[in-house]
Amino acid sequence: MRLRNIKGSREAVAASEFVIQNPEEYKGRWNTLFGNNNPIHIEIGTGKGKFIIQMALQNPNINYIGIEKYSSVLLRALEKRKEHELSNLYFIRFDAVFITDIFEAEEVDRIYLNFSDPWPKDRHAKRRLTSKEYLDRYDKFLKKDGEVIFKTDNRPLFEFSIEQAKIAGWELKELTYDLHNSEYLAGNIMTEYEEKFVSEGVPINRFIAYRK
Repeated sequence: MRLRNIKGSREAVAASEFVIQNPEEYKGRWNTLFGNNNPIHIEIGTGKGKFIIQMALQNPNINYIGIEKYSSVLLRALEKRKEHELSNLYFIRFDAVFITDIFEAEEVDRIYLNFSDPWPKDRHAKRRLTSKEYLDRYDKFLKKDGEVIFKTDNRPLFEFSIEQAKIAGWELKELTYDLHNSEYLAGNIMTEYEEKFVSEGVPINRFIAYRK
């Protein structure tokens, strides 16, 4: 899907008090930003922000960081963020391929991947956020008992992700090809995409990946 560029979005994101402009400076000390040692959960590809804002509202004792590559998309999340008083949520405009530059070993407790870009061409497989290459990156900063929770409407991407997790040596649990008709729906927060797909009757795939 083609992204609509919003004039002035880059400048607005750069000026926002809710966006960390130099995230590399917080590597190994994100707790100083939040002022506590609460668990850190991140969402890579946070989109328009509905999911992570709701998570932050419901879980004040967890610190959240939303990572989004595109200013025009992140701007929409920031507009939603302004509606709430939250001390446990910040955003980063950042390309996740460099994610190990901003998090230290065992600094993150959970990673959310919601409706990630499927990069359908075979030559782009390494760009998929559930590829072995990305799982290897997550392994470098996710806590030993940490989890990656992945949701998608894209069945081929889901099958690819299952295979990549096995290749990377990760275990899977709570795997379902139809989340909204499964036993794992309790506590689920829907993204904007998820609301759209569910209203159209499209099944949502989901799993939790972890390491032994």
